[in-house]
Amino acid sequence: MNITSKLTAFVSLFSFVAFVLAADHPAASVSADAALAKLKEGNARYVNSKVSTGKPTAARRAETAQGQHPFAIILGCADSRTTPEIIFDQNIGDIFVDRNAGNLVDDHTLGTIEYGVEHLGVRLIVVMGHERCGAVQAAVAGGEAPGHITSIVRDIQPAIQAVKGKPGDQVHLAVAENARLMAEEIRTKANFGEIKDVKVLPAVYDLDTGKVEFGKE
Repeated sequence: MNITSKLTAFVSLFSFVAFVLAADHPAASVSADAALAKLKEGNARYVNSKVSTGKPTAARRAETAQGQHPFAIILGCADSRTTPEIIFDQNIGDIFVDRNAGNLVDDHTLGTIEYGVEHLGVRLIVVMGHERCGAVQAAVAGGEAPGHITSIVRDIQPAIQAVKGKPGDQVHLAVAENARLMAEEIRTKANFGEIKDVKVLPAVYDLDTGKVEFGKE
């Protein structure tokens, strides 16, 4: 190995060690069931209260500035109306969130989720779709999508095909099925090492009522 190769290898090793050392030390994990109860309680507050109790404050910002200890991971849609911290009435540092159009799973998503489980101590993962999702509507409509949007439409197609011909609104059915399929993909593809007490659930958010309906594992 020449000097350049050795230097490259050293830099890579140093970067990896720095990444690990920079990771927040996980607090005692909130169990998946306890985390789910907190999400349900928060969503009930959001639905029934006029003002959020989880509004960020200077004190909370200072409290979380040096570390984070979220109790749940949410994979959600990028839709601007579906912000998890608001929907579940939580504050800065409470939820580890990953969002993209159609709440899809890819390598980056899996890496983010694995980090949340392994380094932040999270034990509950929720894949949250939502009513009238534009990405799902585009996939149901079919046809050609412009640019990189085509990759989103393509990856939602398994959900479309799974509900095709079933009674009911096709977009509604596909939203729920897509969340279920993405949750299953996380279960089968994510690497949590020796951690066994992780729960992955699908969910659907209702834009009109504000309620989140959770599916089963």
